[in-house]
Amino acid sequence: MAEYPDGLPVGAGWVSTVDVEEIVFPYDGSVVGTAPVGTPSLATRAVDEAVAVAREVASLPSRVRRALLNDVAAAVRSRREEFENLLVLETGKPLVDCRVEVARTIVTWEAAAEEVSRLHGETVPLDLLPSGDGLVGFWKRKPIGVVVGIAGFNYPLLLASHKIAPAIAAGCPVIVKPAPQTPLATLWLVHLVRSLAPVPAMVQLVTGDAEVGAALTTDRRIGAVSFTGSAAVGHRIARDAAPTKTLLELGSNAALVVAPDADLDAAVDAVLRGGFYASGQACISVQRVLVVAPVAEEFTERLLARLDEVVIGDPRDEKTRVSALIDPASTERVAAWIEKAGGRRVGGGIDGTVLRPTVLLDVPDGVECWDEEIFGPVVCLRTVSDVDEAFAAVNASRYGLHASVYSRSLNTAFRALDELEVGGVVVNEVPGFRSDTMPYGGVKDSGIGREGPRFAVEELTVTRMAVLRP
Repeated sequence: MAEYPDGLPVGAGWVSTVDVEEIVFPYDGSVVGTAPVGTPSLATRAVDEAVAVAREVASLPSRVRRALLNDVAAAVRSRREEFENLLVLETGKPLVDCRVEVARTIVTWEAAAEEVSRLHGETVPLDLLPSGDGLVGFWKRKPIGVVVGIAGFNYPLLLASHKIAPAIAAGCPVIVKPAPQTPLATLWLVHLVRSLAPVPAMVQLVTGDAEVGAALTTDRRIGAVSFTGSAAVGHRIARDAAPTKTLLELGSNAALVVAPDADLDAAVDAVLRGGFYASGQACISVQRVLVVAPVAEEFTERLLARLDEVVIGDPRDEKTRVSALIDPASTERVAAWIEKAGGRRVGGGIDGTVLRPTVLLDVPDGVECWDEEIFGPVVCLRTVSDVDEAFAAVNASRYGLHASVYSRSLNTAFRALDELEVGGVVVNEVPGFRSDTMPYGGVKDSGIGREGPRFAVEELTVTRMAVLRP
């Protein structure tokens, strides 16, 4: 299992903390391990240390940064099974999903390594105006400065990697703050990075509560904040951090549209796969299903007939697809939202610590299960008259991260691409599809900025214009 020094990786070494807290296995409440608890003063110290090495990190040769990123990918790969098992224990997420998380983490580090060689600028024709005659102009990319990365609990290793790896590629020191419930895999990852890095303090980690987060994000010496979490917290960070650049990957209530010409079995499979993976704790899991009337009855019958295929239980079991949510409070909240939803309910109930997969039929507007991000194993199904009404319902949400459309029609597919107000349109696949090399992010309350190493590196660098008169 994971081995790293006691305390928190701040500066070039590890700093002891006064407080520690137990990290528990959500499925049965057993203690997985203990984690150090940071403080606002320690967060400020981490910023001090990052600022002190920023120039050194920025000047690291491209080959050194690329080698480090590839070395981290290899280090994670060599400990793949240990990371998978640790993620199961601290997140309570099914093993199948933790395996996917580690695989995607490795790809993210490798992709970030490739982006190092693509950091370049262009010449500019300054003589388009007479004042530019005889001038030579070009621009290059420079690191934005110290980066603060704040990750969510649902994919702690992957989300931290999407903060740390692009920062390294861009030449920026980075301070990562994991979610309080899930710090262990990230602590181990940071230890591996620092053991390989030429400047250990280029990657630091501070745990703690919202006050620790505020100390990091409101420090005027920070170049950029990259946050993954809820819309409410993200909005507050953006306000408090201004004018510091913020990259926000926030929530959603992803929709899946079933057109009259859809492959119904494939669409049903998509709801079962896409609605309940990670126990529904994914920002692009299927939450709203909009089925066009001519096929609504048949689709609903096929979906409900297969609901029992979703295996619940111990997340360490390879067959499990839904297990306990991150903590009892989350389970209570989701159960309360289900009770208030109205309409007809199929499935549901709590089995031990596990909230059973739930399908809600004819959920109205104005209730949390339809309007907000539920972050649990719940799918809401609504019948609509036609594709126009379906697209209008997708766009009526304050969120806009991913949406999916099942149809055999190229016209419908391209209409979706043109009309749906989301960051990503997925045709004939789950809205939860994400390649870690594609631009990923949302519009409206789902955030601002894009992840994926190529796009994150661009976000974490600034252009510097050069104007020369030979």
